[in-house]
Amino acid sequence: MNAHEKLALILGTSAEALLDLDQKMAIVSGKTGVLEEISLVGPSFLPEELIEFDKKLVGDHGSNLSEAVFKVFTSSEGLPTGRQGFFIKKEKVAELLKKYSPQSLLEHFGYQSIDELLDREGFASVVASLRFTQTEEWMHQFFDVAYKDLKSEDFEDRDVEIKVMDTKWRAIAEKFIGQKLHNISHLKEYGVIFINPDRLSDGGNRVGETLRTFLLLLHYLHEVPFYSNLFRKYKNDSDFSTKLNSLLRGDMPENKIEGEHPTVWRIVQRYLAKDNSNDFRLSEHHVNPEAEHWYLVGRDLSRAESELGLAGISKWAGSDWSDSNLIDLVMSLMGKGENKYIYHQREALWNRIFVGHFSRDKMNAMIEENIIKGFIEL
Repeated sequence: MNAHEKLALILGTSAEALLDLDQKMAIVSGKTGVLEEISLVGPSFLPEELIEFDKKLVGDHGSNLSEAVFKVFTSSEGLPTGRQGFFIKKEKVAELLKKYSPQSLLEHFGYQSIDELLDREGFASVVASLRFTQTEEWMHQFFDVAYKDLKSEDFEDRDVEIKVMDTKWRAIAEKFIGQKLHNISHLKEYGVIFINPDRLSDGGNRVGETLRTFLLLLHYLHEVPFYSNLFRKYKNDSDFSTKLNSLLRGDMPENKIEGEHPTVWRIVQRYLAKDNSNDFRLSEHHVNPEAEHWYLVGRDLSRAESELGLAGISKWAGSDWSDSNLIDLVMSLMGKGENKYIYHQREALWNRIFVGHFSRDKMNAMIEENIIKGFIEL
């Protein structure tokens, strides 16, 4: 197969459409041979290596994985800092919860008030548990109604927190974990990354589970500040709350890209394949900030050899689309090969095509500038 045929198979698009895209992009960027260059790169990890990384993490860092994560995390600027973000003040959250009472959560533990709930369970556990204790109807009301009047002065700078949820949340969180395909999630507006109770929290470990958790925590440590920086960007805008809610929903245009000229790229904020693998937007050219967060995780892994003793893992550092399927491989490994995940790799490959014609810095700047609109016009 030639380059556009090989890459089209991975992207789930037609070889003709990809070749047409590349030819027209070359007119805009002045660069040729981009697909050929990309197609020469091949995946480099083997399942046996992933198992060894997982065993090493379990043996040396299984009791405090968060500490290991912070040892290797670097901000998007390449600094071993950047944990601080722009989040809703805790007292404002308490105020909103008193106005829109999470009755299911209160009844589950028998608490009489929000103050008692927050005092006994802690802020991070309470806001995390809203995701799996409250009905979708309540969540939509809380989000659509309570958030619509938020102002920038309701936000403050504080550190991102990683919260390992207590095992008492296991039963009630089970459905939520099943929908996510893993037990890690995050709350961009609160600055909380949480690990739901699973086998890992009981000291058990399926093959690949600790490595998957390690990688996802790093990913969310990049994703949360990315959105936090956007909150800051819009804080003085008159429509701040509208833009905030759009970012939290992960809004993106649903209409098709009109015409044949590829100077319009869609910005996709979510992994659409998890909801609908046939979504037409997946086969259109687009960029995805999620894939860029994984690229930054790759850079973090350059520190994992020296800091954590994960010999060999640094070859993923600074790598491109081919090894951006590391998390796909880990998830496939955990499923014993019953499912083969490639959606992370696909999104990284679309980004790589854009970067090949322009640059990573330009892509990131244009995503940030156009994320509310949902399209990049070159």
